[in-house]
Order: sequence, then structure tokens, then C-alpha cells
Amino acid sequence: MNTGEILIYQNQKGNIKIDVRLEEKTVWLTQDQMAQLFGKAKSTINEHIKNIFEEGELQESLCMHKFGNSEFVQKAPNFYNLDVIISVGYRVKLHRGTQFRIWATLRLKG
Repeated sequence: MNTGEILIYQNQKGNIKIDVRLEEKTVWLTQDQMAQLFGKAKSTINEHIKNIFEEGELQESLCMHKFGNSEFVQKAPNFYNLDVIISVGYRVKLHRGTQFRIWATLRLKG
């Protein structure tokens, strides 16, 4: 795995494609990407992430990061690591989360 590498995740049916950032030995997704992955509204993903941090399940300072800045974007989006993605996946109770975890684990080990 190269630092700053971007891989494309595609589910088995091919109807979900997401650019996944690999950095610091984990994968990172934005709330928009998680909403696409899990087929849920961004507000639902936001609420789950908020609860994950408020309940002390994970520490925001360790699991959230802003990568770079662009002249086209006013504010760099928040990226969340695999721990957050898995936690959100359990909360939305979808098989898609399990598929993504398996995919990410294989990429991180390789």
C-alpha cells in the first residue's frame, strides 16, 4: 500500500463505485461516500458518526482527518477511518458494510 493511494471500491453488482483513500495504514471515506456505500442519507450517516463519538465508542481525534485543500473547495471535507466506517456499517445493519470491510482488509494486508 502506498501512502496517499486512491483505490476504487466496486461492489459485486457493480452499482456502487467509490474512490477510497488509503493513508496511514487504513482507508478513509467522507460522509458523502459512506452515504453512497450504505445507501443511506448523509444526515443518517452524520447522526451515527455523532453518536459513535458521543458514546465514547471511538475518539474523533484518532478517527477523523482532513486531507489537503483545494483552491476549488472552501473547506476540506472530513475523512473517517475504517473503524468509523465499520461502526456505521453495524449501526445501519447492511451487508454492504461487511462486503466493504472484507475488501478494505484485503487491500490493507496486500
